[in-house]
Order: sequence, then structure tokens, then C-alpha cells
Amino acid sequence: MTEDNPHPEATTWGVGPWQGTWPEGDHFDPELLEKGDSRNVVDQYRYWSMDAIIEDLNTKRHPFHVAIENWQHDLNIGSIVRSANAFLADTVHIVGRKRWNRRGAMVTDRYQRVMHHPTIDDLVGYAREHALPIVAIDNVEGSKPLETTPLPRECIILFGQEGPGLSAEALAAADMAVEITQYGSTRSLNASAAAAIVLYQWIMTHRGSAGD
Repeated sequence: MTEDNPHPEATTWGVGPWQGTWPEGDHFDPELLEKGDSRNVVDQYRYWSMDAIIEDLNTKRHPFHVAIENWQHDLNIGSIVRSANAFLADTVHIVGRKRWNRRGAMVTDRYQRVMHHPTIDDLVGYAREHALPIVAIDNVEGSKPLETTPLPRECIILFGQEGPGLSAEALAAADMAVEITQYGSTRSLNASAAAAIVLYQWIMTHRGSAGD
């Protein structure tokens, strides 16, 4: 439902065809206006074309980046990309294998800037070129607790594989390491769950200065 279209055809998967006179604007997609919009997008972007949504997102992205090591075709990568989109990361960096499992992304990767780096050294080169400290997320010796460690406003937040965590090369390249404090018997969180927690913590820390 939108303010200008208060009575769209009710559906369980989105909104139906636009009722009444079509709105004006190049950002609207005629096919969606005619047939309805079943995409998983916020109400603001109902009936917008994909290109228009991406263009608008690019004007207000947050200055943090997300990087993910991809040595084992981890199924969590797609879910991490989805969280990066939800919290409006600047760019997602896939390190290692270029192909990654997109199923968990639920199409959100189409709206997200995604770059590939063959090696950790390539990611480090990008980070240094853009003056972005690398924050490794892993519960290793020397890691600082997330709840008492402010994340840099401009940074690359680096996640590892489910199970082994970050590679030794990634940890050595990081400017700092942060861990999520846990209180139960399990040593580690699911990688995609950990990513969602860390990215939300960044939002909570910087929302007053990130254009929200």
C-alpha cells in the first residue's frame, strides 16, 4: 500500500496492479504498475524499477563495507549479503572463489554493490587505497568484545567461513579483531547470524552520523 494508491488489490505476496490513474515519474516501472509488484522491497520502492531503486540506494549508502572469505563455497555468504543490503552497506567484497552461493541472498545482491578479490592481499590493497581499516570478526585470542569496542565509521568488516572462521592470512591482515560475547555452551555463532549482529551494532553506533 502507498499513500497515492490507498487501495491496491490485496495479495499475500506484495501489491497488485495500480488502481486508478498511474503516477508520473521515470522511476516507476510500467509493467509493475500494470501487473503488480511481488518483490520483497520496502513500501517506498513499490512499483519502482530495479535501476531506479539502485540509483536511490547509491545516494545514501553507509560508509562501512562487508568482506567475506569464500574458500569453501559457504552457504552463509548469501545470507550475509542479504544483511549487508538490509543495513545498506557501501559494498560487499567476496574474497577467494568468484562464484558463491546466492540462494540465501534472496535476490538482494541485485541491489548491492559486489566486488571480487582473488586473495586477501587484493582486499588489503583495496582497503589501503581507500583508507579503510579492516575489522576481523572472530573469537580468537586478542579479539576485543563487540559490546565495548566501537566499530570505525568507515571500515571493512571481514567475516570468515562457517566452522574454521577467518584464515590466518585474513587475521594477520586485519587492523583489529572483534568478537561477539557469548554466554552458552556453544563456542561460535552461525556466520550469517554473527554478521547480522555486527552490522546492526554498527548502525546503533553510527546512526546519528550516517545520514539516517
